[in-house]
Amino acid sequence: MPLAVRLKKQGGPEVMVLEEVQVPAPGPGEVALRHGAIGLNFIDVYQRSGHYTLQLPSGIGQEAAGVVTAVGPGVTTAKVGDRVAYAGVPLGAYAEARTYPAEKLVPVPEGVTDEQAAASLLKGLTAWYLIRRTFKVERGQTVLVHAAAGGVGLILCQWLKHLGVTVIGTVGSEAKAQAARAAGCTHPLVIGDDNRRELPAKVKELTGGAKVPVVYDSIGKDTFDVSLESLAPFGMMVLFGASSGPVPPFDLQRLAAGGSLYVTRPTLGTYVGKREDLLAGARELFDLVARKVITIHVNQRYTLREVARAHVDLEARKTTGSTVLLP
Repeated sequence: MPLAVRLKKQGGPEVMVLEEVQVPAPGPGEVALRHGAIGLNFIDVYQRSGHYTLQLPSGIGQEAAGVVTAVGPGVTTAKVGDRVAYAGVPLGAYAEARTYPAEKLVPVPEGVTDEQAAASLLKGLTAWYLIRRTFKVERGQTVLVHAAAGGVGLILCQWLKHLGVTVIGTVGSEAKAQAARAAGCTHPLVIGDDNRRELPAKVKELTGGAKVPVVYDSIGKDTFDVSLESLAPFGMMVLFGASSGPVPPFDLQRLAAGGSLYVTRPTLGTYVGKREDLLAGARELFDLVARKVITIHVNQRYTLREVARAHVDLEARKTTGSTVLLP
C-alpha cells in the first residue's frame, strides 16, 4: 500500500507519522493520483504546529504534481494518464498516492517537470496574484519584497524583472543576497534584528526619497512596522504570510499618518476560488517556466521518510528557493 504522512496531534516535526494507507476509488468529481513530486511550504509548518487549527487526524501538505491513475463519475476535466498539479485543500499532499477533486487540478504542460510543477505552483500562483491582481505592478516601478531569496521571493524577483519592475529585497545573509540578485533583485539588503530599523531610510535613499508603492511581506510581526514606514503615500502593504509570527493589533490611525495607506491580507484560496482564475494563473506561470523566463530553484530534496528533517530545516531558515519531497 502507498505511504502517507499523517497528523494525529499538532506540535513539533516529530508528530508527523508515516503510515501505509488505503487509497479509495475516486468518487464523483474526483481523480486518483500517483505523485511524482510534492511541494514543501511554510503553511505546512503552521498547520503541523497548531498555528492553524486542524480537524485531527489529518493529512498534511497541499501541493503536488503527478499522473492521473483513475477518474471518478462525472469527471470531464481530466483523464487517465494526464500530468497534473494542484495547490490547495483538501490537505494530504505528503503521500505517494491519493484522491483529489478534479476541478482543482491544473494541467502540467510539456517543458515543465513534476519537480518544477510541485515546487512552483503554490508559490508561483501566490506570486501571480500578488503582482497581477492584489497590486498590479507597472513597468518602471520600484517595489519592496521581503524574504527575497525564499521560494515565493525568488519567483517574484524573476517575474518582476520580466515586467520591468525594480526590486528592493530583504534577505537574511550574504549568500541569500547573491541568490536574490541572480534572480533579478536589483537591491538585495541583508536585514536582521540589529539593523531592521534602518530599512525605511535605506528604501527612501534607493528611491530618491519617493519610497515604494507596495511592499510584499510574508514575514509579519518582525517587518510590519518597517514595511509601513517604507510606503509612499497611497501605498499598499500586502501581508501574505507571518513566518515571524502574527502582526499584533495596531491603530488604524497609523495608515492616515503614513499617507492614506492601505493594508491587505490576501489568500491564494480567494484569488483562485474560480476555476477560470486558477487555470489563468497556472497557464501564465507554467508558460514562463517552460520558456525559462522563470527558473524554479529546487535547492533541497527530501524523501517522505525525511519529512521531519525537512520541516526542521525550513523553520531554521536553512533552505533557499524551493524544496520538494520525493515519494
